[in-house]
Amino acid sequence: MSHATGGPRPEAGPPSSHASLAERPLQVPVRADGVQLLGQSEGSGYREAPSLVRRADGQTLQLTRLLYLVLEGADGTRDVEEIAQHATQGSGRLVSAENVRTLMDSQLLPMGLLRLADGSQPAVKKADPLLGMRFRYTVTDPERTRKITAPFAVLFNPLIVVAVTAAFLAACWWVLMVKGLGSATHEAFANPALLLLIFAITILSAGFHEFGHAAAARKGGATPGAMGAGLYLVWPAFFTDVTDSYRLGRGGRLRTDLGGLYFNAIVAVAIMGLWWATGFDALLLVVVTQILQMVRQLLPLVRFDGYHILADTTGVPDLFQRIKPTLLGLLPWHWGKPENKVLKPWARAVVTVWVLVTVPLLLFSLAMMVLALPRLLATAWDSAGWQRDMLAASLSDGDLAGAAVRALAIAAVALPMLGMLYILFRLLRQLVTGLWKKTRGKVLQRTVAMAAVAALLAGLGWAWWPDGGTYRPVQPYERGTLADATSSIVPQGSTVLREGRSGTTVALWPEGAAKPTRENPQLSMVLVPAEKSGSGTASAATTAGTAAPSWVFPFDRPAAPEEDGNQALAVNTTDGSVTYSVAFALVWAEDGEPVDTRNEAHAFASCTGCAAVAVGFQVVLIVGEADVIVPENLSAAANYNCVDCLTYALASQLVLTLDGPLGTNSLEQLNALWAEIAEYGRNIQNVPLSEIQARLAAYKEQITAIIKADPGATRTTATPAPMGTAAPTGTNAPAGAPTGPASQAPAGGAPAPAPTQMPTAPATQPSVGDPPPSYAPIETPLPTADTGGTAPAVEPQPTANPS
Repeated sequence: MSHATGGPRPEAGPPSSHASLAERPLQVPVRADGVQLLGQSEGSGYREAPSLVRRADGQTLQLTRLLYLVLEGADGTRDVEEIAQHATQGSGRLVSAENVRTLMDSQLLPMGLLRLADGSQPAVKKADPLLGMRFRYTVTDPERTRKITAPFAVLFNPLIVVAVTAAFLAACWWVLMVKGLGSATHEAFANPALLLLIFAITILSAGFHEFGHAAAARKGGATPGAMGAGLYLVWPAFFTDVTDSYRLGRGGRLRTDLGGLYFNAIVAVAIMGLWWATGFDALLLVVVTQILQMVRQLLPLVRFDGYHILADTTGVPDLFQRIKPTLLGLLPWHWGKPENKVLKPWARAVVTVWVLVTVPLLLFSLAMMVLALPRLLATAWDSAGWQRDMLAASLSDGDLAGAAVRALAIAAVALPMLGMLYILFRLLRQLVTGLWKKTRGKVLQRTVAMAAVAALLAGLGWAWWPDGGTYRPVQPYERGTLADATSSIVPQGSTVLREGRSGTTVALWPEGAAKPTRENPQLSMVLVPAEKSGSGTASAATTAGTAAPSWVFPFDRPAAPEEDGNQALAVNTTDGSVTYSVAFALVWAEDGEPVDTRNEAHAFASCTGCAAVAVGFQVVLIVGEADVIVPENLSAAANYNCVDCLTYALASQLVLTLDGPLGTNSLEQLNALWAEIAEYGRNIQNVPLSEIQARLAAYKEQITAIIKADPGATRTTATPAPMGTAAPTGTNAPAGAPTGPASQAPAGGAPAPAPTQMPTAPATQPSVGDPPPSYAPIETPLPTADTGGTAPAVEPQPTANPS
């Protein structure tokens, strides 16, 4: 990027210690050393074109015509009276010696353009805007810059410019629209040495970009200054001092602004020639980096090339200084003031549009940076740790190229974070010091101002206080919306979670189980209960407040469960949502009665960015002899026309046979346990799916233990069915899924009648805990789920088989 310093307000140079000419008359006023008179700005957007002056420190200032004439007259040969005559002749109006002394004392001396009354040089301080370049390091002085950039001026011959531009456009079309970047990306990342080469070429091309600005300035007749590097915003950047281009007309200045982009195009064309000679596809990535650099440079919001192009097109050297007067000029009570008419109408319209776009975007960017800083820091720390481990692995393997890539990756992560912290620190410091100076001698105003600063700091402390997810690294499944950025400061709710967003929840894992890590993630699901239907029974799992989804699958809907059957059916056809169904049931079978009960879990989805989850849990207790025992435990998960979707079906069944009825004590224990199970099913929320699996397995073990310990059940045979999902079947009917009419399946199974040989049991014993509750879909991220039209299978979790 080029750094051409614009014209600040007269007060940009801070007041220096000086005695006024009236107090200590200086017979012959003299300009300060190094002051250059650049003349009137050509193609200016001001009604009265300002005159430009450059100080020895490189700062360029805008002066009125009268001030410029006074400074021009202070050449060391004229006294105050002669300077007044010179100003009178040049301006066409009468200027007295007293007028000259006043202008020198109030304007020229504070700006550091005149020697002090004792003949010494003024102490000046260059303007330090917030969006200026920091930590500059000069690589070449002006003389060396002129020498090394002189040969490149020939590249601005019109015929060469046309040829390079046409070749560049053709290369962009071919690389982006015909060849593509797949092979280039694969080749580069498979070979760290090539990746380093691309990085090195990109850095050198950024320096060559500055050669373009300097060579363009020479082509127009201006003299380029020093070249070097520094830190702009959050990234390292090169700079070239082309302030002298202000002496050129609008065309010359625009050529200087566009010279860097033109040299990027030259690099891209040269790389295409190198690719044609070598055949290394990885080199094509350099063409893309040049395009990205050019796009970034064209942004007019900050001091990139696009900013200077807009400034030179409008003839307003420093657009940022026009923000305050432009905003004030929009107020009705400022419409008639003279400061609103200093710009030409067309220039004022363009600058106003720029201000109305730039100010909100910069404020929005600043707010987002403040809000997202904790999570960005956590993400950077996490990424740096990951890269550090890979760096150590590369060093241990002797892979120096890979180690260099990892070191650069760590620097690329750290620099933006340091830059953001520095910007916030500078902004806060400028705010405090500015308020302190403006309220000097005003106790009440200073107290109010400092109280406001203290409140701001307290708000930042509250927003950045580490609590739960404040410093949680950004996850790959998050969308990164404004609501996501503010959720860490203003949580959206304690249990209501939305896909890709953060919130407050509790994840439970079985005691002794390995916790999920980044290397070994575990699939989890958060379930949130919704209102029951009016009948008090479990309704189909659909999006709350919407009608039941239409059946769009190329197979029949599962038949409704038969008597004693238990079915969880989750169907999702709503984009960006999660639908689930949960059904728990306890079934008793009398002596001699056939046992053919069925436990089912079906999950079907046909949508984008969605999920369907079904959980069915059934316990079958057979009292006495049974000639037919063929219980079925079925689960099916299928996707149809799905994009980034997930289906998950979990069916868990336990079948036990008893010699006789349970005793009173055992029956009470079983009733209490089933009440607990029913309550668990009724209030499932914020529970990972793996915890549900473990909890159901534990309930099976407890039921088996109660029955084994009962004296009346001397012969107990357990037939536990594994928990799992059926393999995905795509567009075909899921394995094991029954066919039948497309009727609405209930969320829970119908209870069996109570066994007659248990007179102490309540009449409603088989449905202990009441019917399962109704559930509504949740919206929660599925960070470890496979997506893209497949339904991941669940590993079978068999219950303990009692002996």
